[in-house]
Amino acid sequence: MSRISIPTVEQSVEASKPLLAAVQKSLGVTPNLMKVVGHSPAALEGYLSLNGAVGKGKLTAQLRERIALAIAEFNGCDYCLSAHDYLGANVAKLSRSELDAARDGHSEDAQVEAALHFALQVAKARGRVSDADLAAVRLAGFDEASIVEIVVNVALNVLTNYVNNVAHTDIDFPQVSAKLAA
Repeated sequence: MSRISIPTVEQSVEASKPLLAAVQKSLGVTPNLMKVVGHSPAALEGYLSLNGAVGKGKLTAQLRERIALAIAEFNGCDYCLSAHDYLGANVAKLSRSELDAARDGHSEDAQVEAALHFALQVAKARGRVSDADLAAVRLAGFDEASIVEIVVNVALNVLTNYVNNVAHTDIDFPQVSAKLAA
């Protein structure tokens, strides 16, 4: 049971209602995460703005979903694992084997694997990656803009992982559980 209330859209703070309506229009649903974050219209607007901006970046939706899965597994966030497993399969059209591999920071694609390794190093080292980590992701073909976007995607996913881990947000996607508690 969620430790932070999950209001209906109608019960939400007035300033969050148009933002939640936009989420509903975009996704066809209003996920519980958005309702929880909507307790703070500023937080919801910030999250949606950053999420929208990175969606226009250089990284593909498939890579962003894989990063989300790797970071959710790292942080033990069942809500985000469930959401991104669903989105990865149904929106990004990733195979079951790629979804499962991403949770462990792996991929059949060497370039994707390098990005996932780097993303996990960013999380593990709290941004203090080694010169070798940076060289490896560059060698895999990622330019500076892409590297910055990988870091921002890690941070965006840490944000949602932490909100959900604090709130124990009720999962409204087919449930996926972290392999080990973080």
